[in-house]
Amino acid sequence: MSRLPTYYLSHGGGPWPWMREQTGGRYDRLEASLQAMAQAHQGQVRAILMVTAHWETPDFTLSSSPQPGMLYDYYGFPPHTYQVHYRAPGSPELAQHALELLQAGGATAHLDPERGFDHGTFSALQAAYPEAQIPVVQLSVLQSFDPAAHIAAGRLLAPLRDEGVLIIGSGLSYHNLRLLNAAGTVPSQQFDAWLQQTLTAATPDEREAQLLQWEQAPSARIAHAREDHLIPLMVAVGAAHDEAGTCVYHEDLFMGVVAASSFRFGAVAAG
Repeated sequence: MSRLPTYYLSHGGGPWPWMREQTGGRYDRLEASLQAMAQAHQGQVRAILMVTAHWETPDFTLSSSPQPGMLYDYYGFPPHTYQVHYRAPGSPELAQHALELLQAGGATAHLDPERGFDHGTFSALQAAYPEAQIPVVQLSVLQSFDPAAHIAAGRLLAPLRDEGVLIIGSGLSYHNLRLLNAAGTVPSQQFDAWLQQTLTAATPDEREAQLLQWEQAPSARIAHAREDHLIPLMVAVGAAHDEAGTCVYHEDLFMGVVAASSFRFGAVAAG
């Protein structure tokens, strides 16, 4: 089985795949990038481990339900978006395996058999895998947001890539809802330029060193006043720590106002 790359995805706002009438073509480029990811690994993905920005816990925690429910963790959206379902199965076996990899490396980790899919998971996957047949396990991020701990967790989980598990960090490369307007345009582009340099041009060692000091990047704390949507990146990088990064999606004016990007780490294997 070929080794799968890892991804850090900008997952968009709320339940956007179910809001085409309201959003028009606003998400077309993001959707196309997610579909391209799925197409690139067609027939190779046995399961997905989704590191979601929308689940924060004191210790790493994995969703272990065989049939996860839904968490409508957004507000102010049309009524029908609180009835949508992404019906992918879970995988208690993958959750247990990932738990053991983390614990064997000294990380404290737990299983949560009740956790349902949040929109950091189901919105991105609805666009990429609308058939919802691939098992999905979610991994939380630590409430500490410690970059080093998340990079280390990624390294521990790296063996999953050789077992047909697609590791995805789901967040947003710019996430400041108070500045999701024209005031955020320049700061988002400044931080995005740093991300591009760090993730695609730096050596792997330089990349990790710079990510540990991400708060010193241009406009870092404007782009991420709270870093919940950046931290999943660290797991994706850790799981592919010696492999090159590639930008797989970019818009200078996502939502009409801010720069946004997604990245792949590692190569696409031949089908």
